Amino acid sequence: MNVLDFKITYETYENINELSVEDKLLCIRAEEALQTSYSPYSKFKVGTAIKLVDGEIILGSNQENVAYPSGLCAERVALFAIGSNKPNAVVTAMAITAFTENFDIKNPVTSCGACLQVMAEFEQKQKSPIAVIFYCLNGQIIKVNGVKSLLPFVFVEDRLANAN
Repeated sequence: MNVLDFKITYETYENINELSVEDKLLCIRAEEALQTSYSPYSKFKVGTAIKLVDGEIILGSNQENVAYPSGLCAERVALFAIGSNKPNAVVTAMAITAFTENFDIKNPVTSCGACLQVMAEFEQKQKSPIAVIFYCLNGQIIKVNGVKSLLPFVFVEDRLANAN
């Protein structure tokens, strides 16, 4: 038997004003994306802003459906829009935030496993990491410099992409 240790490095900030101008702008744009959330069932809005290498920012928000498995998280909405409209675009950073009127969100909301897997595949495809900022409105912020820190055992099977 082997016991291995895994270490993750991340940054924390007490509020948005501690961020760089670029990261602050990305968080503000993620906040803007909350306005297009379609979340009549959970009342839990999630917004994301994704920065491309050319400086363009793409927004996404969660989209629910009464048939619950048919909805989609904000991260995947934006990433799939990029994949279908700009298939060769390189993602440099993304910010994710959430809001609900039902309670105060006191900590940054992190991405679900499915979103992390999609984010990791974008990193693999573009051969460069994506900085991810989890932004709690009026609160703490967590920033990681690459999705592999969040999903160390990402599913990768190169033979699937090369199957004939």
